[in-house]
Amino acid sequence: MDWLNAVVQGVLLGGQYALIACGLSLVFGVMRIVNLAHGALAVAAAYLTLLVVEQTPLPLPVALVVAVLVFAVVGYLLQRVLLNRSLGQGELAPLLVTFGVSVVLVNLLQELATANSRSISIGSLGTSSVKLADGLSLGVFSLLTFAIAVAVIGAIQLFLARTATGRAMRATSDDPGAARLMGIDDRHVYGLATAIAVGSVAIAGAFLGMSTQFTPGYGDLVLIFAFEAVIIGGLGSLWGTFLGGLVLGVAQTVGAQVDPAYGVLVGHLVFLAVLAFRPSGLMPRMVTA
Repeated sequence: MDWLNAVVQGVLLGGQYALIACGLSLVFGVMRIVNLAHGALAVAAAYLTLLVVEQTPLPLPVALVVAVLVFAVVGYLLQRVLLNRSLGQGELAPLLVTFGVSVVLVNLLQELATANSRSISIGSLGTSSVKLADGLSLGVFSLLTFAIAVAVIGAIQLFLARTATGRAMRATSDDPGAARLMGIDDRHVYGLATAIAVGSVAIAGAFLGMSTQFTPGYGDLVLIFAFEAVIIGGLGSLWGTFLGGLVLGVAQTVGAQVDPAYGVLVGHLVFLAVLAFRPSGLMPRMVTA
């Protein structure tokens, strides 16, 4: 039962990783940009959610909506003001821009929020569980996070497949020049894609802040796990990212079952194995396909 519990808990942990990573996958799928500011943005969203909860009478669900809306606007402006200028300047240019954004954001958070650890209180929800059998219980908050991950990834996938704007994103990703000839404003489309991606990062960051303590520099670890989930699943594939998150989560919990010190290490080893033997990932279909 201990091993089964480790696998089940790994699947739930993988849902959190998938939620964290889906925005990273979307940005790469539409614009072929690896967003190094992804982790810092997630942590900033956690701080904003905490600020709204502590400084206003708004309940946590409303604070989460506020954070998503604010960060969607931030994502659009980030793309239109900074990233669009770097597109076409080589693969390194947008990478450096997002790295610079990450450095500035981390230092800004350090100044405004200090280096003290913070967390978003969720009361009894954090400790509530559903007992399935002796030695096997499911945390209610973990189940909620998993459900949110499925809902967010499914909604983004449906948006890309079923809406005119989503089809414009796919067309722009496939051939920006042809899309412009058809009257599509590729810079606006890129801005919308980044708005959706950063909005999803805000959801992930808020749930991250509810599940653990965070500091301004915590985004580095978030970026590593998100990047590993994306690579394991396949760059640009949203459901591949979901699968990658599950594989990473199960690898960590099973490794921790062998020895608590092996948890994160086993996850990294699985990531390296995928890079070595299947570098295109487990589901290497682009999100725009």
